[in-house]
Amino acid sequence: MSRPEHIAPPELFYGETEAKKYTRNTRIAAIQAEMTMRAVELLNLDGRMPHYLLDIGCGSGLSGEILDEDGHMWAGMDIAPSMLDIAIEKDVEGDLLMQDIGQGMGFRPGTFDGAISISVLQWLCNADKTENRPRYRLQRFFSTLFMALQRGARAVFQFYPENDAQVEMIMSISMKCGFTGGLVVDYPNSKKARKFYLCLFAGQEAGERQVLPKGLEGEENSVGVAYTQARIQDRSRGKQSRKPVKNSADWILHKKELARKRGKEDVPLNSKYTGRRRKPRF
Repeated sequence: MSRPEHIAPPELFYGETEAKKYTRNTRIAAIQAEMTMRAVELLNLDGRMPHYLLDIGCGSGLSGEILDEDGHMWAGMDIAPSMLDIAIEKDVEGDLLMQDIGQGMGFRPGTFDGAISISVLQWLCNADKTENRPRYRLQRFFSTLFMALQRGARAVFQFYPENDAQVEMIMSISMKCGFTGGLVVDYPNSKKARKFYLCLFAGQEAGERQVLPKGLEGEENSVGVAYTQARIQDRSRGKQSRKPVKNSADWILHKKELARKRGKEDVPLNSKYTGRRRKPRF
């Protein structure tokens, strides 16, 4: 079976039909949730406070939903307009940006506390256009990402490498751009469950030593990756979500604040009646 990046550029491959199919597929959503939770775990964030994270290749917002549940703020970027259209229709919490990451990013230095990326990095290694040179695009991407992260922050990329040479190219270029870190491989002895995570450190804070996490060992169970099962079950029961209940006072206030941050000027002012349900008239 051909790899998606060999069929067409991402903005064409994930057209309207494919974007909807990808988003509505429950199996894909479950796998994406597992990999996102693992990526967030590898970020090693301080769980006592929310963080501002970058979701690289955010697609329709599947990973962003996990970040929401963890109480984090996020911004997402993707090159596929159809994917972003679905994210907008879903009214995701994060700010969205259409961007070719191979051209670099224009964020202010130190904007983000961390970054994650699920199933995206391998696309930068494909010369799908004559002007797309993988080494140049990787260097442009990693150098601008390094600047956009707080010192000591981490960036975690789940990706599907095509071969060892591709892994070596990605790692060597990221290190030349200032990152340290390395490759974390979960379930290395399982062909089915094996997952690759590039865990990068954007320097280190004073007095702190960055240590590369160890990969998970063992086998995948019949339902999914073992370490995520308790959390996935809690998600289904609503125990993990920190989001306010829809149409509650907190939910309405949160939506208003989010709209103001996005620059909307017609946001109604808050009042003491916000969130109260009106009694029906008969």
